Amino acid sequence: MTQWYQLQQLDSKFLEQVHQLYDDSFPMEIRQYLAQWLENQDWEHAANNISFATVLFHDLLSQLDDQFSRFLIENNFLLQHNIRKSKRNLQDNFQEDPIHMAMIIYNCLKEERKILNSAQLSNQMEVGSIQNTVIGMLDKQKELDAKVKAIKNSVIDVEQDIKTLEDMQDEYDFKCKTLQNREHESNGVSQEEYKKEQMNLKKMFLSLDLKRKEVVNKIVQLLNTTEHTQSALINEELVEWKHRQQTACIGGPPNACLDQLQNWFTVVAESLQQVRQQLKKLEELEQKFTYDPDPITKNKQVLQDRTYSLFKQLIQSSFVVERQPCMPTHPQRPLVLKTGVQFTVKLRLLVKLQELNYNLKVKVLFDKDVSEKNSVKGFRKFNILGTNTKVMNMEESTNGSLAAEFRHLQLKEQKNAGSRTNEGPLIVTEELHSLSFETQLCQPGLVVDLETTSLPIVVISNVSQLPSGWASILWFNMLSIDPKNLSFFLNPPYAKWSKLSEVLSWQFSSVTKRGLNADQLSMLGEKLLGPTSGGSHDGLIPWTRFCKENINDKSFPFWLWIEGILELIKKHLLCLWNDGCIMGFISKEKERALLKDQSPGTFLLRFSESSREGAITFTWVEGSQNEPQFHSVEPYTKKELSAVTFPDIIRNYKVMAAENIPENPLRFLYPDIPKDNAFGKYYSRPKEAPEPMDLDGPKGNGYIKTELISVSEVHPSRLQSPENLLPMSPEEFDEVSRIVGPAEIDTVMCSAYST
Repeated sequence: MTQWYQLQQLDSKFLEQVHQLYDDSFPMEIRQYLAQWLENQDWEHAANNISFATVLFHDLLSQLDDQFSRFLIENNFLLQHNIRKSKRNLQDNFQEDPIHMAMIIYNCLKEERKILNSAQLSNQMEVGSIQNTVIGMLDKQKELDAKVKAIKNSVIDVEQDIKTLEDMQDEYDFKCKTLQNREHESNGVSQEEYKKEQMNLKKMFLSLDLKRKEVVNKIVQLLNTTEHTQSALINEELVEWKHRQQTACIGGPPNACLDQLQNWFTVVAESLQQVRQQLKKLEELEQKFTYDPDPITKNKQVLQDRTYSLFKQLIQSSFVVERQPCMPTHPQRPLVLKTGVQFTVKLRLLVKLQELNYNLKVKVLFDKDVSEKNSVKGFRKFNILGTNTKVMNMEESTNGSLAAEFRHLQLKEQKNAGSRTNEGPLIVTEELHSLSFETQLCQPGLVVDLETTSLPIVVISNVSQLPSGWASILWFNMLSIDPKNLSFFLNPPYAKWSKLSEVLSWQFSSVTKRGLNADQLSMLGEKLLGPTSGGSHDGLIPWTRFCKENINDKSFPFWLWIEGILELIKKHLLCLWNDGCIMGFISKEKERALLKDQSPGTFLLRFSESSREGAITFTWVEGSQNEPQFHSVEPYTKKELSAVTFPDIIRNYKVMAAENIPENPLRFLYPDIPKDNAFGKYYSRPKEAPEPMDLDGPKGNGYIKTELISVSEVHPSRLQSPENLLPMSPEEFDEVSRIVGPAEIDTVMCSAYST
């Protein structure tokens, strides 16, 4: 594998470093064509030896001749033209100073190796970090598996001990009664034999007492272990799952399923249920035979209360919202609900006991015990429409979990007398509400009330409020872990750019195959924090700056601009975004810096900063005798992209000046990808016209078919100077071929190249 091939597999941030190594003195296209040969030569020696440098210089020219011949066989006129120009430039620059060329190539190859090493080190660090995290999670899972298994084994051990205790007590009881009966018999027992039997009974009693103490102590230890493990499940594992759920709701990595947690919760619950039965058995043994001090009498109430408390805590914690409220029409915008539109929500009990199947009836309530209803002025109130009760069962879920899914709920606002005022401190999309879910577990000697709540929701009455509502959901779940903090937006905290940038990238990766890279995030950071910040990770961004204030000199806030671009990508640019064709977020200054050293006709795609609804434009560079010229086309919005796809716009775009043939100035997608290579697979294929005698074809309507293309009109002075020797685009070649025959072109090119 060549070094050059390895470089092309790197991330964009490293590729950008590679692009900066090459310029017109030694163009990248030569590096591309002669990759293997260049890497096999000793350029370090050539940089210090004029004779060897001269030999390599002429060898390089010969290699270019061979490459030209291959293009000639392939009849690739465009590449013939470009390689001819490259050979002339090398002769002009290094014919008299081949050592200079050797030094340039040597330094380029050396810098390439440095870039490769940096990329490999970066990957190793990332892989190492991921591996450590995964190993840590697996170790923690194994540890919990072992603890839960130990609880289960301890319960089995106690069960065996209680059976042994019962056998010992039965034997002791039998021996006592037997001795008493023999005392009352006529022949009776001798004094010596009686004392011997009493000594045996005393030993049996001591063993029985010791066994009772042992069983009680084992149950105490079992409950201690259970409490410790249960605390880890509830206060660590379940809390982490809920936090991952919050993250997943706002576009983060998908949350791990609950099956593993359910297994742990269920085993612990089954164990506690068995302990309850074991304590009942001990109570039965106590009723048959007791004494002072009896360890069962002394400890039974404490053990029963503690077992009940642990089971109650476990069962209450196991009642969770598995899938947060979401409108099926907007699956990627959970927690934003529109009045009058159905939404779904799914509850789950992590304790999967067969006796609970169809025994838990769940009721859903809106804003239960929410103090903001009375304390926040203008706070809206809603009623729930639809069936608000559901019985939990194991049949509806595909994985057999004990669950209840509400599929047909709606919200309706309570209309108060008089018109609603907007004098409250919160706007509609900053009001946070919640759904509560209640049920009750009833078993013999056991009644437990269960309740859980959803994450805060935003209720809208018009779909136009959805972007602002989603911004509130993002901000809350990024910065708060308390689902009952419904007053959050009365004093919303600032967000660190390091966190907000990650959440912004999730908004793209959750609906496409590509998030935002460091360069794109840097541009967005500068928009929010100012150009002098450089997108500092520690920069603090207020809520109003993100969603309420107009950004810079525009008439809309930052988030609505991002939301418009997201919609444009999803509906019109998805494939191009996934392929990495769209640079997207880049300032005009950075855009010009990237394009200024590129070949004429190089262009890049970026999103307009002046369009609220989302728009995309392209900027290309043209060569001139003094400074390069940059041209940007008027941005395309969803209106234009609904009529013509963006790849077709790029393919057919024309620039026209008076008395000149319209031409397409777009040749290479930055940095050097031929336009047709980048976009060709997305071009619309022309529909085949029916044959003149095709009677089954569509009937003509008397009109000539038309096609929409984009044309920009410019002053002739802005066109490129014809004296410049520039790479010829496929469109230009087609035009030349129409006027001059292929044979004449080959003759001219061969004779020109041989001079």
